[in-house]
Amino acid sequence: MTDASPPPASRFGLAAKLFAVLLLLGAAGVLITGVLGYVRARDALREAIYNQLTITRESKAHQVSNYIRSARNDLRLLATSKMVIDAMRGFREAVDELDARPLPDDVRQRVVGWYEADYMPMVRRLLGPDAPLQDFLPVRPAPYFLQDWYIVQNPHPRDRRKLLDKAAAGAYGDVHATFHPLLRMAASTLNFTDLLLVDPRTSRVIYTVDKEAEFGTSLRAGPYRKSNLAAAAARCAEAPDPSRTCLEDFADFLPSDGDPEAFMAAPVIENGVVTGVLVAQLSIGELDSIVTGDRRWQHEGLGQTGDAYLVGADLNLRSSPRLFFEDRERYLAGLKGGQTSDADIEDIRRYGTPVLQQRADTAASRAALGGVEGTGEILDYRGVPVLASWGPVRISGVNWGLVATMEASEAFAPVARLQRDLLIVGAIALLVVLAAGAWLSRSLLGPLRELTAGVRRFAGGDHKAHVPVRTHDEIGQLCFAFNTMVDEISEKNIVIEGKNRENEELLLNVLPAPIANRLRGGERRIADGFAEVTVAFADLVGFTAMSSEMPPAEVVTLLNGLFSRFDEAAHELGIEKIKTVGDAYMAVCGLPVHVPDHAARMVRMAIRMVHITREHALEYKVSMKLRVGINSGPVVAGVIGKSKYIYDLWGDTVNLASRMESAGLPDMIQVTRPVYEALKDQFAFEARGEIEVKGKGNVEAWVLRL
Repeated sequence: MTDASPPPASRFGLAAKLFAVLLLLGAAGVLITGVLGYVRARDALREAIYNQLTITRESKAHQVSNYIRSARNDLRLLATSKMVIDAMRGFREAVDELDARPLPDDVRQRVVGWYEADYMPMVRRLLGPDAPLQDFLPVRPAPYFLQDWYIVQNPHPRDRRKLLDKAAAGAYGDVHATFHPLLRMAASTLNFTDLLLVDPRTSRVIYTVDKEAEFGTSLRAGPYRKSNLAAAAARCAEAPDPSRTCLEDFADFLPSDGDPEAFMAAPVIENGVVTGVLVAQLSIGELDSIVTGDRRWQHEGLGQTGDAYLVGADLNLRSSPRLFFEDRERYLAGLKGGQTSDADIEDIRRYGTPVLQQRADTAASRAALGGVEGTGEILDYRGVPVLASWGPVRISGVNWGLVATMEASEAFAPVARLQRDLLIVGAIALLVVLAAGAWLSRSLLGPLRELTAGVRRFAGGDHKAHVPVRTHDEIGQLCFAFNTMVDEISEKNIVIEGKNRENEELLLNVLPAPIANRLRGGERRIADGFAEVTVAFADLVGFTAMSSEMPPAEVVTLLNGLFSRFDEAAHELGIEKIKTVGDAYMAVCGLPVHVPDHAARMVRMAIRMVHITREHALEYKVSMKLRVGINSGPVVAGVIGKSKYIYDLWGDTVNLASRMESAGLPDMIQVTRPVYEALKDQFAFEARGEIEVKGKGNVEAWVLRL
């Protein structure tokens, strides 16, 4: 859309022109007064309505684009998370183990019985009575086990199957019990209808949150190989590109009872290889909520008949029209004899949505899908004259258009009333015409000027622009609708800013703030040398032997609690945690921002860590001691990794700190000469003498007295 500069200001405002015209009309007679008043009022009102429809349409198109963009970012971030990578690996291994098992007859019989009694009646209703059962039955043992555990024997009803965390003993049950609550919460938090994991080796759906009939089946050779789910998963499995997402437009999806569904996929990459595909099922309800403004059409200035809807490249709707929600029977009756067939009308009634079922083949729809923005008076899909504003919704992967309309009868109702009033006024004396002209100048054009100024302020970037609502007529309603629209856009901007802050916090949890700022600034190769920092390594003595006798969940809980307390201490002392490897903890002080007392801070951190470890061991009633090694000197630090960042250190200083830890004693803190020399006046050290260090020979070491 090209930018247009506003016309130059006139010496005489619109109020003065209207007043002068009314004077001439009063002198010329009733006929000229009625005609010119009617034409001017009609044009002004039509332009205001077109502006309102265009503002509404552009706002909703922007919100739809932001919703898809946010879904892409959320899915891409989720696919690169350690949780999803670990879940993908665990589910793949567990499904392979299930395929190696012999399939018991009772499991097969239960699954076949479920297909015959519950699933195939729906399939045959949609595809015809001759749809063969064999085409939909699983092929290998794994899907039989999975569907038996999580669908057939699931104690919850269909719409609550996802509440079952663990259905059976064994590897798959353990992996499912670990990751299903997290993935279920992720789907709910991100407003995805479902989350699925697909194994690219076999194209099988090895996990879903909702547990529908596609669970365990192959998207390459199974009954859903031609679905948009299969297309999204196949496209995103082609290359290990962590920035890639694959969006497939709405299409009928048989496992959801034939309801229209849209899918978005992202590759799950581990060690540069696509190990899986994470697929999200998008919510029709979310799109309906955006396009209908949570069904508050009048609050958005669309009056009694105003509407907005999405249309796809096939000229079928992608969102539900207003009348579908307000009066469904009248809506369905209005479709008969139009563009929508009787079969599609029945499908709308059965599925409870007109998405993909109702056609909207209008001049506005075709122009919007062709990438053209515009306004005009057209016949809508019911054959009713409407004022419309149309334009494309710019989303990669789909071709959608958005149309905002208002019935001409409602749009021009004020004009009809004005025409009647002008005929009455024209019969009155010239003095009454003059008084009416003055009144119209104040009451009609004043709010319009304020509204125009408000629109200009809004277009200029003032997203808190409001106009006073001085009347309760249509223009007052228009001013009120403009204020409501501005408030809603401001609220949505706050939500978007909140999402950005969440992403910022996530990045700061991975990298130090100065390094994160450099990455956001476009710097890709970050490597710095630091002349003087202090590095510490800590390791739990005997933790490996102790953890081998504990359940995995208790090991994780114990270690997570301990390291979380270490992290709190590091934050208080201004120390950067670099990483944890198993039961080892590495930290540094003095970078990326230099502090003069880095060695003292690190020794205080080590003392806290020893005390914390003792307290933690007492709380959990385990035998656990900490060994700490500290060294000061120069290091090189930088960011490595592409799909998963890590900030790491290199150099002899790091290696010697590690050797100080490995050659240390339990419940002791061992330091090198640079640390001793810097802190001998602040802390009590005891010389340990020389110890042999691999690659360094004999090195002097001191032990801190605790």
